[in-house]
Amino acid sequence: MTSSLDDRRKKLLYQATYRGFKEADLLIGGFAKAHLANLTDSELDEFEALLHLNDHDLYNWATGKVERPDDIDGPVFKKLQAFKL
Repeated sequence: MTSSLDDRRKKLLYQATYRGFKEADLLIGGFAKAHLANLTDSELDEFEALLHLNDHDLYNWATGKVERPDDIDGPVFKKLQAFKL
């Protein structure tokens, strides 16, 4: 079970690090490097769902450039918003 969890974290780290534009790579990938190891299964689920969102939207919501939709307000998103490089 630990091996599959490690594999999942590695996959999420890769997806978080290669987003499509450098600013998102740094913010979301940096967050993943700092926090993935400590996220619970449900938090990993939320993070994975966030990674399926549009890169520019997620970056703009996380940085506060654009107001986020009401349904994007989980604990992982809040940690991402608070994350500083």
